[in-house]
Amino acid sequence: MKVVDTVVIGGGVLGCFVARNLMRWKISVVLLEEKNDVCMGVTKANTAIVYAGYDNQPGSLKAEMTVHGNEVFDTLCKDLEVPFLRRGSLMVGFGPQADKVMQKKFNHGIRNNVPGLRLISGKEACEMEPHLASGVTSALYAPTTGTVNPWQLGIAAYENAIQNGCDVWLKTKVIGIQKTEYGYAVETTKEFIECRAILNCAGLSADKIQELLFPPTVRLILDGSEFLVLDRHTATPEHIIFHESEEAGKGITAVPTVEGNLLLASSKRPMDGEYFSTSSKSMDRLRSIAADILPKVDLNQVIRSFGAVRPNPHWMVEKKGKLVPDGKSIGSFVIENPAPGFYSLIGIKTPGLTCADELGKYLADRTAEYLNALPNRGFNPKRQAIRAVRKMNFETRNSLVMRDPDYGDIVCQCEDISKAEILEAIRRGATSIAGVKYRVGVGMGQCQGSRCSQIISKLLEGARHELL
Repeated sequence: MKVVDTVVIGGGVLGCFVARNLMRWKISVVLLEEKNDVCMGVTKANTAIVYAGYDNQPGSLKAEMTVHGNEVFDTLCKDLEVPFLRRGSLMVGFGPQADKVMQKKFNHGIRNNVPGLRLISGKEACEMEPHLASGVTSALYAPTTGTVNPWQLGIAAYENAIQNGCDVWLKTKVIGIQKTEYGYAVETTKEFIECRAILNCAGLSADKIQELLFPPTVRLILDGSEFLVLDRHTATPEHIIFHESEEAGKGITAVPTVEGNLLLASSKRPMDGEYFSTSSKSMDRLRSIAADILPKVDLNQVIRSFGAVRPNPHWMVEKKGKLVPDGKSIGSFVIENPAPGFYSLIGIKTPGLTCADELGKYLADRTAEYLNALPNRGFNPKRQAIRAVRKMNFETRNSLVMRDPDYGDIVCQCEDISKAEILEAIRRGATSIAGVKYRVGVGMGQCQGSRCSQIISKLLEGARHELL
């Protein structure tokens, strides 16, 4: 049986940031992830937006974390060497009901101290963003809204946690939790781990993990959404566009990503299929609305579509002698603390990406206080990214190739990614084509991996043979 101070359950972006922030303290940590890599669940499919903070209830923890998290995001991404762009956002409305919603959000944003927030006319919005259709009646402009690659951010936090001493067990499922005199005994598919504290960041399974030891208090109800990715050579808006529809829940979002592609996202729909599945009806609606509000965008340039899953937390209530979800999604972050040393992040959705580091610090500080831990003066917040040849000038690139010819062997022609970058991704933990993709961006171009996936598979197989 392994004995540590703290176990973090779940290797999504939240679990990785919790683990990273725990390493700021003299605490021994094991991060458990049931898949063969991190950031392979909810993290892999979202809008990649770093929100400004006007959507949140004034005075709430979510509002405080969002505004502060947004403010320091530049520093966070600089430390982790992850690209981040402050595109600024325009929430646009096309009628009186949408205008009322934006006035309310503007009032919230002012109370939340969102920097630079302005409520502007439809005419000014169209002047700022020529891609918008005519007929915009008003818009809410938030200059601090940004976009980041969620996979790279979570993986960077994961690598930095390991760099600072975190132990990681992949392909390890939690199947039981018991209370002990020492703290807790976590039963996994590998072995038992005894620990003094547990931080439950298990994403879609967070409610079930807590219920391994405690009575149900919160239950996750899942819904889905669709995404379209356009080729990066397509003309796209300069700003992130939020469409505030006259019909509740019917708007869409358009995000010019850090990679240069345009990402179109639908609003939520009932989860009526497998996780990360798509609905043709919802996809058609996404295309139709996008054509209406962004008529200059060429929707024939779509290179990929995919689905997302969103966990909505509901309080459990007793009805007719049974505990059932109350039917109303909880609007704030749910941070459960059912017993000393046990914390659960349940149903953390938008703006969870914006607040990942803030939530990590919040849980790490409380865990450190509970354990009477001392600060780790040797903590290094900086992590070095994999060198990307496509971002280098000719002289730098040529010099690197002279030292290592693998940097001159371009495997992914669409994205200009070398064999050396792929091998480095594998060295850092990628065990699948998806894992390589999330680290260096292979397969993100027009051919979507059809020309390079076989070569990457062989490189992965070669790495596995070397380990045997």
